[in-house]
Formats: sequence, structure tokens, C-alpha cells
Amino acid sequence: MSGLRFAGYAAIFDRIDKGGDIIRPGAFGDLADGQSLPLLWQHDPHQQIGRVDHVREDRRGLRVIGTISTATRAGRNAAAGLASGAVQGLSFGYRVNRSSGQEPRELMDIDVAEISLVTFPMQPWARVHRVDGQADFS
Repeated sequence: MSGLRFAGYAAIFDRIDKGGDIIRPGAFGDLADGQSLPLLWQHDPHQQIGRVDHVREDRRGLRVIGTISTATRAGRNAAAGLASGAVQGLSFGYRVNRSSGQEPRELMDIDVAEISLVTFPMQPWARVHRVDGQADFS
């Protein structure tokens, strides 16, 4: 798949997000690299924009490398936003298996359902930090 490749973090540990949750180290422990996760545009399941090439928990959070395909309109919009710097946020859809507390709620075991390129991430620090390649917008 040709397209725009990027790297960044979909989640950062030990920071309170806009929803009042804190993701703790180890929360993504069962996530296997190579696990098939869709790459979506703005969390819309009808707008798959490419593929997640790599996903793994590290010391900082949930590191993601993905490739955006320009074969669809959503992919072209996402690639254009990313290439111009207008869109840099990353996020993920998930189900909580184990948590504790309230305000903030500590998330300790999470199942990830998808990774999304977004305009407004729930965690302001969850961002794309590298873009490689050129998108074909034709």
C-alpha cells in the first residue's frame, strides 16, 4: 500500500485525559505487535484510512506506526491534514477490563479496538511525531 507513513503515540501514561482517566503502565500488556487493528479517521468505523503497521506499549505509552492510504476520500483527507500539520492527534477506541478509583479513574487493563488519526485527541499529548513519504492525492 502506498501512502503516507507516520509514527506517534496514541496514549501517554500517567497523564489525566479530558475524560478524567489516567492510563497506567502495563494497561496494554496483552496487546501483541502485529495484532490487526484498523486505522480510522476520527474514530469513524466507516472510514478506514489505512493500516496500523506497528503497535506496542513502551515506557512512555502506546507507540504506533501506521500507513495512510489515499485510495479513499477519507484517506486523502487524513493524509492532507497530516501532511499540512492541520491534524496531528492520535487516539484509540478501547474497552476497560480493569480500573480503580474515580476522578481520576485509573485504567490498568485495556483492550484496544482501533487506532484513529483525530483532530482533537482525548489526551493532548497523544500526537504524531514523525511523517515519512508523500501522499498521492490524484
